[in-house]
Amino acid sequence: MKFTLISPTFKRPDEVTEFLESLLSQNHHSFEVILGDGTPGDTLRPELKRFENNGHYPLTIVYEEYLSVSDGRNRAAEHAKGEYIIFLDSDCIIPENYLNNIEAYLKQNPLDAFGGPDAAHKDFTNLQKAISYSMTSIFTTGGIRGKKNHVGAYHPRGFNMGMKRSVFEAVGGYSEFRCGEDIELSIRVIKAGYQVGLIEEAYVYHKRRTSLKQFFKQVFRFGAARINIYKRHKEELKLTHMFPFAFLLFMITVLVLQFTPFTELALYAAGGFAAYLVAIFAGALLESKNIGVAFLSIATSITMLSGYGWGFFRNWWAYNIAGKEGGLKL
Repeated sequence: MKFTLISPTFKRPDEVTEFLESLLSQNHHSFEVILGDGTPGDTLRPELKRFENNGHYPLTIVYEEYLSVSDGRNRAAEHAKGEYIIFLDSDCIIPENYLNNIEAYLKQNPLDAFGGPDAAHKDFTNLQKAISYSMTSIFTTGGIRGKKNHVGAYHPRGFNMGMKRSVFEAVGGYSEFRCGEDIELSIRVIKAGYQVGLIEEAYVYHKRRTSLKQFFKQVFRFGAARINIYKRHKEELKLTHMFPFAFLLFMITVLVLQFTPFTELALYAAGGFAAYLVAIFAGALLESKNIGVAFLSIATSITMLSGYGWGFFRNWWAYNIAGKEGGLKL
């Protein structure tokens, strides 16, 4: 068997069902699917019963109540039979040529570990498309996420991340991190000297969160996790990771200046902020051809950058000022 596809799951039966249904259309026929499920009371399993003996791929559910994301992936990997393990999020829809594209690329460009980008499906809501744009745009932090011309060393992300099973076992799998665990694993794989790369054709449709409030909570955790990664891997904190906090400070400064006597400075600051938002709008409109998505991209980009920046700052404060061992609980 060539590939083992693994996803951690916790409730969300509709989401998991859509994920498994998309895999029924795979053109590749040498793969298995393993879910590391932590749903209380094992209530997700009955919802997925129709995928047993589906005729396309073997499905295994590894269950332990309240399994964390990292533990769910590790437990599932213990049952893997594939030469390659691919970790996917359950809020992803997998294109039919996904595995064929990976196999074709690996034949020409052997890699020990790899990742692919995420994209917005045509049937996603405008908000989901806007969130996808904000998470991948060059005008936000998207320039360091799954792009050909990424900033610095490429680190595969857990929503779409694969590696040889032997590599996963050699580096000890996922750590105890509850957020940022995918990046931390990628760092250890790279440090161990393995060949890591991006396969652009191996994209997935990533649904992400369905409200700005949920999205803010998610990116807050991402920002806080970056400090946890820094505490373990000092060399991994780059200037680009500080951009969201700088954005948050600038946005607050622009607002405060409007209530001060520094009229000219307030005007210049507001003009700069407006120009940045116009760039986001224009980029989203060019990519989506949808004015509704373009307007929502302004809101989602502000949410993403301010949420990540606030999480980054709060966890830095927890470690360095409040003296909390281990930082914020994520």
